[in-house]
Amino acid sequence: MSVNPLTALAECETLMLDMDGTLLDLAYDNYMWMEHIPAAYARENALSEEQARNRLRETFMRLEGKLDWYCLDHWSEALQLDVVALHREQNERIGFLPGARQFLETVAGHDLRLIMVTNSHQKTLDIKTEVTGITAFFDGIYTSHELGFAKEDQPFWHALAEAEGFNADTSLFIDDNVAVLQSARTYGIGMLLNITRPDTRRPPRVHADFAGIESVAELIT
Repeated sequence: MSVNPLTALAECETLMLDMDGTLLDLAYDNYMWMEHIPAAYARENALSEEQARNRLRETFMRLEGKLDWYCLDHWSEALQLDVVALHREQNERIGFLPGARQFLETVAGHDLRLIMVTNSHQKTLDIKTEVTGITAFFDGIYTSHELGFAKEDQPFWHALAEAEGFNADTSLFIDDNVAVLQSARTYGIGMLLNITRPDTRRPPRVHADFAGIESVAELIT
């Protein structure tokens, strides 16, 4: 279904929002997994940072898009590092994407149900909530670990529908992950939008398969 960002909010009854890269700047997550955690792994394993990044890149790629990829407990055990503590060390880097907080404040006045739909591990969500207070804006919050499947997998959407009871035809889902958007489309979510600039340190990225917006703020301007 073609989505007009200027009318999308008026057309939906349920607004489903991803967190990382949709509302919060993915620069934090990219820094953690591409720089901070590899640096800690290098120190613990007597490697250069380049060696550590190369080794971890291969390890990460094997699980990308799977539930364990998003699990801090899994990576703490697999890497023999306190990954939660490493995240807390850099929590000053956590922040909203431009216009995202104002968007959430505005949407609170709309006649729709607002739910967070995230692959974020609960411990990651807790850290980010401590810094931003993001969970206070939502009527419902659903994590992939709670439902038992990553958003890339169809069982996630069936479990979400059972828990939330949304109407797929009148639901708007916004995410920065194209694989997740494709999964939502396969399930039958009626309206889909792609965030084209999830990381403020990087240029926008456009995908032909989905209508794109650089920021959720575009939906209220």
